[in-house]
Amino acid sequence: MDGETLRRRLEADESAALSLLGSARFLRAAAGGDPAPGPLLDAAAESEHAALETVRGWADDEPDPGARAAFESVAEQERGHRERVAAELDGWEPDGGGPGPMHAYLRGRDTTAQRIAGGMVGRPLVTLRTHARLIAFFDARAGDAAARRADLFRDLRAETAWTLDDGLALLDERCRSDEEWETARAVASYTIRVAADDTADALRSLGIDPRFDG
Repeated sequence: MDGETLRRRLEADESAALSLLGSARFLRAAAGGDPAPGPLLDAAAESEHAALETVRGWADDEPDPGARAAFESVAEQERGHRERVAAELDGWEPDGGGPGPMHAYLRGRDTTAQRIAGGMVGRPLVTLRTHARLIAFFDARAGDAAARRADLFRDLRAETAWTLDDGLALLDERCRSDEEWETARAVASYTIRVAADDTADALRSLGIDPRFDG
């Protein structure tokens, strides 16, 4: 296996989960009800904050110099993402709660390849879908603020795609056996499924069937 094969396999194997994360239902789950700019921006800022905390923690104890440098770079990117989203909100501060299921899982990964697979492959595949849905939401609204926010998420999405490319390249350099590639695939797949399951649970709490749009 190689990086691009891994990506194609993840997109095929986790197509249902990725479809949910890129659907209109995701907006309802993220907003806690009918989608509105404020709750969606707040949820996005929280997501970027959680990612920053996850990757910054990895950078602090990663023994692989190349991976550590990559994690430090991603942490700086996530800090910028958080600040740019938070700038669209008045006086935003992190809610101080737990990291959420996906980041709780990621923070438990303690090997270099698992961290890369989860944080720089699985999570970006999730984020590419959720950002696409946020772009569509703001594109559908009128006004300068909506247009600015759609462009913001376009930029964040493009930068996330670069992170995915970097993650795949790092795995190409580090996975030497079929077993190592299988471990990377399993971690990335589980990261995607945890994110989708969290979304489905949020929808069920709102009385919405996660299997159908609406």
